[in-house]
Amino acid sequence: MKNLLSIFKNSFKTPDVRSKLLFTAVIFVVFRIFAHIPVPGVNVAQLKALFAQNQFLGLLDIFSGGTLANFSVMALGLNPYINASIILQLLTMVFPKLEELSKEGETGRQKINQYTRMLTVPLAALQAIGMYALLRSQGIIKLLPSVELVAFIVTVSAGTILLMWFGELITERGIGNGISLLIFAGIVGRLPVVFGQTVSTINAENIVNILIFAVMGLIVISAIVVINEATRQITVYYAKRVRGNKIYGGQSTHLPLRLNQAGVIPIIFAVSLVLMPSLIANYLSASSNEALRNVATTVAMWFNPTGILYNGLYFFLVVGFTYFYTAVIFSPKKIADEIQKYGGFIPGIRPGIPTASYLNYILTRITLVGAIFLGVIAILPTVVQSFTNIQNLILGGTGILIVVSVVLETIKAIEAQLVMRNYDAYSR
Repeated sequence: MKNLLSIFKNSFKTPDVRSKLLFTAVIFVVFRIFAHIPVPGVNVAQLKALFAQNQFLGLLDIFSGGTLANFSVMALGLNPYINASIILQLLTMVFPKLEELSKEGETGRQKINQYTRMLTVPLAALQAIGMYALLRSQGIIKLLPSVELVAFIVTVSAGTILLMWFGELITERGIGNGISLLIFAGIVGRLPVVFGQTVSTINAENIVNILIFAVMGLIVISAIVVINEATRQITVYYAKRVRGNKIYGGQSTHLPLRLNQAGVIPIIFAVSLVLMPSLIANYLSASSNEALRNVATTVAMWFNPTGILYNGLYFFLVVGFTYFYTAVIFSPKKIADEIQKYGGFIPGIRPGIPTASYLNYILTRITLVGAIFLGVIAILPTVVQSFTNIQNLILGGTGILIVVSVVLETIKAIEAQLVMRNYDAYSR
């Protein structure tokens, strides 16, 4: 705690870091203001009642930070952008040209980001149409003429594009990953409402269950911190090299491999996909075709947030995305080439391809631990809820994981900024 306070104290003493933190805070404030600007024509009171009765919709609302229950201009949140990112990353593995583009460094990443933004627009429009169909079927929004319907779709889609822009501004001019921080801000902004709903249900019968849930929450937070900070240290030796009258190398260092290389991204990706069947089922439930309504009812029953199929799929998606994203951000071959380039080697392992194979073997094993941990945390609230019968905290594990992970990553980003500024001052 003392070290954490010291980091924030030093960050506000450093002008550049302070300006980045203030810029991020301003974006948060603007985001929360937009989150309370409702789209015209929506019966907000009736919408909130619907979300309170429907567990699936309540789940979506908590994850969106309350923008969905208010049906603000940012009602769709970042879900279209996240889906676009998933599609582009999957296409990168299929199409060689996109794979080559991803290996071109910063220029390639900028082009892929541009493609992601372009794909986000039609996805946002499609989700806006689906959301209108759902609200129309529930009588929450009236039948809109063509011009007003187009305005509705454009408004909601523009909210997602604006939110995506906010995230990129934070990444570029603020501290940390902007998209993760906005999701973090949404969850934290929703916590007072969830806490109030939980407090209102406290009675003599469930107070013990709530205390048990609170203790388990503290244990989960501790476990998340331990797993996020855990690393496997790979010893690397550098051979001595003589150039003129000077000797270079001859020392040893360590290559840290984190148990959870992917951070919070697998959870975000998995939530976006696992909610999709239920979302489609809700759209189809208002269809005039009886066969489609029956299919929608069956899908909604199978993918109930407390059901076995939903949680099993959620678990395996988290594990799969952990491996997938780790493979995207960490290349054993590239690391092995860098080690060999500077005359380094791992004891007992030959440089080059054998080193890459060894790193891949170690990474696969430790990632399995991190992936299973993320999967367990993701479905833990459902298991606990079945024993404690606390409905309002169904997204607790995912929310806690995102909040804690983002806080840790942001602290590390602040530390990196402080170290860089101190190094620059020292070098001058």
